[in-house]
Amino acid sequence: MRGSLVLLVGVVAIAMSGFGGSGKKSGHEARAEQAAWAPPAGHVTLKLWPNGAPDATPPAGPEKNMTRATDPFTGGKPVMRLTNVSTPTITLYQPKGKSTGAAVVVFPGGGYQILAMDLEGTEVCQWLNSIGVTCVLLKYRVPGSGPYPKSAQALQDAQRAVGMVRARAAQWKIDPHRVGVLGFSAGGYLVAALSTHYDRRLYAAVDATDQQSCRPDFAVAIYPAYLTDPDGTVNLAPAISVTSDTPPTFLLQTEDDPFHAESAIAYFEALKKAKVPAELHVYAKGGHGYGLRRTKFPVTRWPQLVETWLHTIRVLGSGS
Repeated sequence: MRGSLVLLVGVVAIAMSGFGGSGKKSGHEARAEQAAWAPPAGHVTLKLWPNGAPDATPPAGPEKNMTRATDPFTGGKPVMRLTNVSTPTITLYQPKGKSTGAAVVVFPGGGYQILAMDLEGTEVCQWLNSIGVTCVLLKYRVPGSGPYPKSAQALQDAQRAVGMVRARAAQWKIDPHRVGVLGFSAGGYLVAALSTHYDRRLYAAVDATDQQSCRPDFAVAIYPAYLTDPDGTVNLAPAISVTSDTPPTFLLQTEDDPFHAESAIAYFEALKKAKVPAELHVYAKGGHGYGLRRTKFPVTRWPQLVETWLHTIRVLGSGS
C-alpha cells in the first residue's frame, strides 16, 4: 500500500495515520515522497557564492528529496534526504528568547551523497536555539563533494560559510570569537577537515568575507565517518593533520557504529598528542544516524553532554 500525497495550502505533507498492526499501514508504507527542502518562512537564507561556486560540476538534476517508501524511520519519523545540491546556502536560526552570543554552523551528514536536512539540520538548530545559541545551517554541495581531498567542494562551502557568519557577526548579534561547528557522519568529517584546513582557502577570494578567519573556535563531531586511513588501519586519515591550533573538540560515537568507533578515537588521540582540549564519549550501543531523535539507548542523551561541555570551555559561560 503506497502513501498518499496530501496537498494542503500549497504545503506538501505526508499522510501518516494508521501505522502499525496487522492489516494497517506501516511506517514504511504510509510515506510519500516529499518536495525539495526549503527553509521555514521568516529565516534569512543566503547563497554562499554570489557568482557561482568554485570547481562546480554540472548538476545531476534539480534538488530533490530522495526519501523512499522503503527507507526506515529514525526515532519514529522519516528523514529528509536532500540531493543534487549545486547552489549551497546558509540559513540563519536565531533564539527566540535570550541569546548567549555564541553561534554554531551545522553540517548535516549523508555520505556526501545526500544531506539529512531535518534529522541532522533543522532539528539540531531548534535544540541549539533552545539553549541560547544562534544556528547557521549549511546546505553544502552533494552528491560527490567529499571527503576532502577526494573533492574540495564541501570543504570550500564550509570555509566560506564560517567566514560569512563572522562577517555578519554584528548584524546577527553574535560574538565572532565564539563561532563553532557541529557535524554528523560525513558532516563530522567536514568538522575535522575544517578544523585542520582553515589557514588557506581552497578557492580564490570572492570578496571581503574571505578575509575573515574560517577557523572554528570550537568543534563538535557526532558519529564522524572517514577519519581513519582508508588503507584499513585505525590510523588517522592523512588529510587530517592536527596541530596545537586545532580548535577544542567534542567527539561522540558508539562501539557498534558501522563506521567504527575508531574514527572518533583516532582523532581524539591526535588531538591529545597535540595538547588540544578534547572530550570523547564512546557508548556501547546506538548505531549510526540517530541525530537528536530519542531511542532506547543512552547515547541519544548526547545534547546534554555537549551543552555541559560548552559551559566547561566557557562558550556558554564559566565552567565549574
